[in-house]
Amino acid sequence: MLPPMKNLVYLFLMFSLLALTITAQDNKLCKFNAIYQFGDSISDAGNLIREGPAGARSYAARYPYGESFFRRATGRCSDGLLMIDYFAMALGLPLLNPYLESGASFHQGVNFAVAGSTALPPSFFKERNIHVPSTDSHLHVQLNWFQRHLNSSCHTLTECRNKLQRSLVFMGEIGGNDYNYAFFQNKPIQEIHSYVPHVVGAITNGVRDVIRAGARHIVVPGNFPVGCIPIYLSSFRSQSRRAYDDMGCLVGLNEFAKYHNNYLQGALEQLRHEFPNVVIVYSDYYNAFQSVFRRSRSLGFDQSSVLRACCGVVGAPYNFDGSRMCGSQGVPVCPDPSRHIHWDGVHLTQAAYMHMATWLINHLPYAKFQC
Repeated sequence: MLPPMKNLVYLFLMFSLLALTITAQDNKLCKFNAIYQFGDSISDAGNLIREGPAGARSYAARYPYGESFFRRATGRCSDGLLMIDYFAMALGLPLLNPYLESGASFHQGVNFAVAGSTALPPSFFKERNIHVPSTDSHLHVQLNWFQRHLNSSCHTLTECRNKLQRSLVFMGEIGGNDYNYAFFQNKPIQEIHSYVPHVVGAITNGVRDVIRAGARHIVVPGNFPVGCIPIYLSSFRSQSRRAYDDMGCLVGLNEFAKYHNNYLQGALEQLRHEFPNVVIVYSDYYNAFQSVFRRSRSLGFDQSSVLRACCGVVGAPYNFDGSRMCGSQGVPVCPDPSRHIHWDGVHLTQAAYMHMATWLINHLPYAKFQC
């Protein structure tokens, strides 16, 4: 099904902007032939809804998800496109197909991300009495899919390595759910801090795996400022004004996200010493979101809704009610999602992802992306 004409124009303008941005950075920029994406709902293009009966019943399988671009639910946890979609278009590549889509073309990359997935395996959470969904395809599972894809698409190890050298790998964003499940099951923040080395270790081990397979250009995103997300704001409300920053976000939760991001950046620096011939770039999702959030007025977002879900229960705190999620019967959708940052209280709108992608592309060190 084709997207509405206004979105075709919107897409063309965005694609042109991103393509020109990249081209202007460096004429010697590597021409990537494929993208491989690992991660969770920030990047899932349809794996969860194909994973089994539970995934097929998930909210991302229902309208109004996808309404702003695809006019149908695709499994993307947004009203339309995700950041990985914009990155692919900026590199002149097609939108990545989800790995679990039967008969899909994977000639120019694969999307292995699964909504709800964690960086760590279920055993980690079981030992700490944390419930994770049975559909969780954690990072190690996604890496196994990656290896299976290589085994089926390359005739020799050399062929695979040559292919991966001209590919871009996104290792995440992943790890956010490892903390989400703990926070929403009332684990103390001091305990959750102790998970960070384990989560970052799983991510860096994933980077090692793709490097050993032949990858030479890897982007590793950090975590969002979760204290600005409606699901957190509604669940951890405080009577203390000092708990909030000048934008109304929860300071403690954002400090935790920064702790994870700083720890991750330190680990990536160690990886660069371990693999000096590999380009490993940190992608700053935290400040990309903050840039969009703090420029929301000039970017055309409705100022009365910058902390509220577009698709959610009107009247609930931040328009978010965990018992009546977007996609549930009777849950309304705002008239114009492009004027909202938050889509369903957990994920962002296509418009917010577009502006985040633009910021990230403008801040990536393109001089390093040379073949």
